[in-house]
Amino acid sequence: MLPEDLLQPDQISLEDDAASKKRALEHLSELLAAGTNTPAAEAIYEKLLERERLGSTGMSDGIALPHARIKGISKPVGAFMHLAQGIDFDAMDGRPVDILFGLLVPEQATDVHLELLASLASLFSKPQVCAQVRQADSPEQVIRILNPPPLADAASDHG
Repeated sequence: MLPEDLLQPDQISLEDDAASKKRALEHLSELLAAGTNTPAAEAIYEKLLERERLGSTGMSDGIALPHARIKGISKPVGAFMHLAQGIDFDAMDGRPVDILFGLLVPEQATDVHLELLASLASLFSKPQVCAQVRQADSPEQVIRILNPPPLADAASDHG
């Protein structure tokens, strides 16, 4: 389960027109900057780019998880993009990427960072989740798919 406040509607872009990895990372940086008061989109972009230089965050099946640890934030911040057209992202399977989930975590939050990345990788490894977010037509729908509300308290239904 993702933290409830990780992703807000203004941090989601559907049918985004980014046509290159660089442009996608720029758009993602702007969305991530919308979720925090600091740092600026340019600083976020530099951090994401720095991370990409270590190795692509493109996974497989059209998914990329750009991420960075960054100074000046107190809690993790996420952003989601569904691209209008898949782009070359140096993904593990060599296929174009059309879904990006960006993640920023506080600079010292190594364990949180790894846990969130593992949760996201697990979530996006589910074909049904990927199919649903590709068909989503509103930011709220994306949030419901990625972070469904808990099921009605089943424990209290025994009566």
